Parts: sequence; structure tokens; C-alpha cells
Amino acid sequence: MADFDNRVSPFGAARAETGVVDQGLRSHMLQVYNYMAIGLMITGAAALGMFKLAVTSDPSQAVGQMANGLMLTSIGAAIYSGPLMWILVFAPVALVFFLSFSIQRMQTSTAQLVFWGYAALMGVSLSSIFAVYTAQSITQVFFITAATFGAMSLYGYTTKRDLTGMGSFLFMGLIGIIIASIVNIFVGSSAMGFAISVLGVLIFTGLTAYDTQKIKEMYYVGDDGTVAGRKAIMGALTLYLDFINLFLMLLRLFGDRR
Repeated sequence: MADFDNRVSPFGAARAETGVVDQGLRSHMLQVYNYMAIGLMITGAAALGMFKLAVTSDPSQAVGQMANGLMLTSIGAAIYSGPLMWILVFAPVALVFFLSFSIQRMQTSTAQLVFWGYAALMGVSLSSIFAVYTAQSITQVFFITAATFGAMSLYGYTTKRDLTGMGSFLFMGLIGIIIASIVNIFVGSSAMGFAISVLGVLIFTGLTAYDTQKIKEMYYVGDDGTVAGRKAIMGALTLYLDFINLFLMLLRLFGDRR
């Protein structure tokens, strides 16, 4: 009986290998979510910190004023109304493309630093939301976003349904709202803006589930530490973008303006 107990059957080997894969996958996904969470914290801290530097309640320090009455410091005037505003709008986009196309040549530590830098730059770019919306509504929408994101990411991780077809459809919808958003910059239609926000919520909610499943399927137990680290960072960047865009769309729908 002792000899029988020490043998490993083919089924036992399969179970052991599956257990290794499951444990490795859980560790990989935890790393992805940790990177994403750190990125969001950096973004939030950078946004709030920059807003504090950009506005003042002391008229002697003000060099400009926004339409809602907030007084701007020299920093605020530069990032909210000067040419620097457009640099801050497009710089995060450029950094995303740089990381996406260059990550295969980076060490994991370098890719991490680029991601953290991107998250900080995004925070500076998003600091204007504190000038537009009340702090209470920003907090409320953040928790709504977190709950929605968590539910859809869990669905994407656990579902047996193949979401590839849905992902292709959602990507086409994403291209559509990007084009519509650019057009609306010049048109300035509130109705179009509302429609874009509603569609954006639906699209990024679906993309959260799709991207989570894609990140899960990209995991390979045989990856070395460098490859696994790169995959974790790119996965974190993907989910980070889903979260940020979902948050902004919900904020446009439910945020209370100052």
C-alpha cells in the first residue's frame, strides 16, 4: 500500500500541474491589480497635489481666474489656460504609445518607472477635474467606478464564455466615440456629449471584462521573470486605462459641477 500511495498517476500529475498553473495565474493577476492600484494612487495624489498648487484663496497670489470663480496661481494659469495645457493633454497619449512599442526592449524595473511616470503625468493632466466638479461628487463617482470595475473584472476572470467577439465590437465602438469626441470639441453639443458619455460607460464596462479575460489568457506558466513582469505591467496599464476612462465617463454623467 505504501508503494501505491507514493506513485503519481497521470491524473494526479495533471491535477498537480493545474494547481501550479492556478497558483501562478493568481499570483500574476494579483501583480497586475497591484500595479494598477499603485498607478491609480499615484494619479490621484498627483491630480490633487497639482490642483492645490494651481488654485489659491489669496487674491495677492492670483494671476488669473476661472469661469467658476476659482483664482489661479501662475502654475494654474500655465496648465489650465496656456500652451502647456495641450502638452499635458497629449503627453500621456504619447507615453502610452512609447511604453506599448518599447516595453519588449525594457527591463521590468524600467517599464515600472515608465508606468509610474505615466500615472503621475496623467494625474497632472486630470487635476482640472477638481476645478470643475465638487470633491464630494468626485469621491462618489470614484467608488461607483471601483464597484463597477470590480464586478466586471471579476466576471471577465471567472466566465467560461469567450469574449473575443464582444471585444472586437467594443473596440469599433471605442474608435467611434474617439472620433465623435474630437468632432464635439469643435461642435460643442451638450446632447452629443451626453450620448458619448453614455456609450463610453457601456464600452469601457465591457472592455474591463474583455481585457481581464485577455490578460488571464496571456499568462503562461513557462514565462521567465522578465517576460512575466512585462506582461503584468502591460496588463496593469490596460486595466488602468479602462478604469480611468470609465471614471471620466461616469463623472460627466453624475458629477456635480462647481
